[in-house]
Amino acid sequence: MRYQRFVAIGDSCTEGLDDPYPGGAVYRGWADLVAQRLACDNPDFRYANLGIRGRRLDQMIVEQIPAAMSLNPDLVALFGGGNDIMSGGYSERVVARRVDKAVRALTELAPTVVVFTLSDISSRMPFGWRMGPRIEALNAAIREAAVSYGAVLVDLWGDHAAGDSRYFGPDRLHLAETGHRRLAAHLLRSLDVAYEPSWLEPLPGVPAPPSMVSNARWVVQQVWPLVRGRIRNRLIGRQPGDGVLPKRPHLLPVTELLPVPGNA
Repeated sequence: MRYQRFVAIGDSCTEGLDDPYPGGAVYRGWADLVAQRLACDNPDFRYANLGIRGRRLDQMIVEQIPAAMSLNPDLVALFGGGNDIMSGGYSERVVARRVDKAVRALTELAPTVVVFTLSDISSRMPFGWRMGPRIEALNAAIREAAVSYGAVLVDLWGDHAAGDSRYFGPDRLHLAETGHRRLAAHLLRSLDVAYEPSWLEPLPGVPAPPSMVSNARWVVQQVWPLVRGRIRNRLIGRQPGDGVLPKRPHLLPVTELLPVPGNA
């Protein structure tokens, strides 16, 4: 009974996009998978997920971290920062201060805190290399905060899966089912908890390289709607994630039957 109260904090990745449960109404994701595995060892285990798509670290600090504090967790996992580096008016120093503040606050409220770096998007997105310096700066801040405050670090920057499009959804940014399983395995391994080995095995075969047609389709179907939405939000003063509620705001028993090590 090592962990009894697990709280996941973050953005769309924590919420579980693009890994829907059967039926598609609710997203699963790495945090649900981790919770299901931890619940196998403890019938009293409880899990909450406060992740909301589109949220930046500064919003998590004022919204999600106070909510997590009231839950008295003994394990917290934070996946965030991607929206900060894609926001207008980006500042490396501002984002680094947000990282430091978030990780410090979490390590003050929970004995075990897990944080993640971001993977390299340059190989799977046209012009993805332009985001490289921002991702590296964010990752450096996360690594430094993890060392400073004693958080557990899951470093995804060098993961070979970052270059395999099959781990990602149609937008090439959010993890697909296989990506969430891989991330869950990385987290469990970092906690020295048994996980399903197949979740970290390379996918069979070789991913098809993106073609000019697929890149054009990606721009029209994925990039343009995102840009249009950001423009609309700025015009009406709306923030990404406004109106979206956490899928699991309270500590509850894990009731969904998901494939777990030994039961898959």
